[in-house]
Amino acid sequence: MAPTNEILLRIRGLRIEGRAGHVWNEIVHGVDLDLHKGEVLGLIGESGAGKSTIGLAAMGFTRDGCRISGGSVEFDGVDLTKSSEGYRRQLRGKRIAYVAQSAAASFNPAHKLIDQYTEMPVEHGVLTKREAEQEAVTLYRQLQLPNPEEIGFRYPHQVSGGQLQRAMTAMAMSCHPDLIIFDEPTTALDVTTQIEVLSAIRDAVAQYGTAAIYITHDLAVVAQMADRVLVLLKGDPVEEAPTREMLSHPKEDYTKSLWAVREFRTEPKPAPAPDAVPAVRVANVTAAYGPITVLRNVTFDIHTGRTVAVVGESGSGKSTTARCITGLLPPVEGLIEIEGQVMPGDYRSRTKNQLRQAQMIYQMADTALNPRQRIRDIIGRPIEFYLGLKGKKKEERIRALLDEIELEPDAYIDRLPSELSGGQKQRIGIARALAAEPSFIICDEVTSALDQLVAEGILRLLDKIQKEFNLAYMFITHDLATVRSIADEVVVMKEGLVVEQGPKEEMFTPPHHAYTDLLLSSVPEMDPDWLDHLLEERRAKGISP
Repeated sequence: MAPTNEILLRIRGLRIEGRAGHVWNEIVHGVDLDLHKGEVLGLIGESGAGKSTIGLAAMGFTRDGCRISGGSVEFDGVDLTKSSEGYRRQLRGKRIAYVAQSAAASFNPAHKLIDQYTEMPVEHGVLTKREAEQEAVTLYRQLQLPNPEEIGFRYPHQVSGGQLQRAMTAMAMSCHPDLIIFDEPTTALDVTTQIEVLSAIRDAVAQYGTAAIYITHDLAVVAQMADRVLVLLKGDPVEEAPTREMLSHPKEDYTKSLWAVREFRTEPKPAPAPDAVPAVRVANVTAAYGPITVLRNVTFDIHTGRTVAVVGESGSGKSTTARCITGLLPPVEGLIEIEGQVMPGDYRSRTKNQLRQAQMIYQMADTALNPRQRIRDIIGRPIEFYLGLKGKKKEERIRALLDEIELEPDAYIDRLPSELSGGQKQRIGIARALAAEPSFIICDEVTSALDQLVAEGILRLLDKIQKEFNLAYMFITHDLATVRSIADEVVVMKEGLVVEQGPKEEMFTPPHHAYTDLLLSSVPEMDPDWLDHLLEERRAKGISP
């Protein structure tokens, strides 16, 4: 259904404060916003712009430590800032729904998908449980989930990330709401799964005439989804326009800077000598979870001072390979060598020095850092464990590492993770990995949850550190723009197999392996018609979606 002239959501002069200790600071400064019935509004901006905070405020909700301090949020003529909490609870789920960035963290792991789907329509008296179950199957089918009659009876951990994200979208639509807030729903998905989810979300929103606020830092994604775009910077609106106009003629310098990101490229490195010993060698590794084989004869090398990007869709075996390298999953066959030394398959059989050599930087810094430990403890623990430093020497090393990751030691050493931005948390993750003085670092989707400006800063930092310490990197990613930026070699994986590998320049030059070609063609472009053209082309070839 096309957008109408009838306004569903009207926000005027919205001000929101966040608490730091006992002090309240304004983080959203007088934002105005109109959303018409059936319209999709894209909210974009870098980390800390206020996108998610405004999206939640559209539901009359703020996170702990935040409060609405001024302005109005009128939903269907009622100001939610002045209505009772009981009234707002009646709206949430029934007329306003929310789709979170991380479906895995949002579902209850103890309940089946179908039970979590039916909870809201039954609670609000919209449908009986039996009716809700029948409608769930219909929505699962529309969202192109496999085995729609059966998938609802699985637990969240028994489906892939892309399937779980679509199940969450179905759950948000269970009451046929008037408004859905999509908060970065495809950020953590690989490019092929992202196409499925974007297509499914767009079709479902159009079919039910649902209005939506689509929050993202991916400009190519917002181009496919939104009718209008509002650009935010540090809680202030910068620019607003219809999507096509915004893409073709951005007016403000900040908007233009968003359009210009991802120009960073690492300098080409000379090829390693034929007789050079790799920093890491993965040789004919086969691995399994119980009776299920998940890796088959995986082989590749990573040389000192170089970056190998490992790409592939969800379930291809990228992270499982990393688990084998670090000893968390002993291979069934094959071996792992680090600096020419064969590693025991199980990390518990490795020496402290062997453990020290391979470190990891994780995708979700929010869950990778202990929320109760201060930065000095997070970075200091591996310094003491691996290097045996204590007291003044340990303190000096912590401060040196904070300098290395470009965070002022006095300002950050005693902070908790909750007092840092997403990009700052990821920098602490980098410092923690460096604290062990490794020869090799696995970067597991380290920029996927970050906006493009912050992500570029992290890539530049990793490049600087690699040159300074001559480190080898394994860069697990689904973002091919990141691969173009930082990789020396590329390994493409599918269903536990390496289907293609080689220098970056060769991998991005046709002809490609059919699966590599599918990955490359699935990278969204800054063209509002790109998704339509791609889906039409794939339907003509008999490819789903």
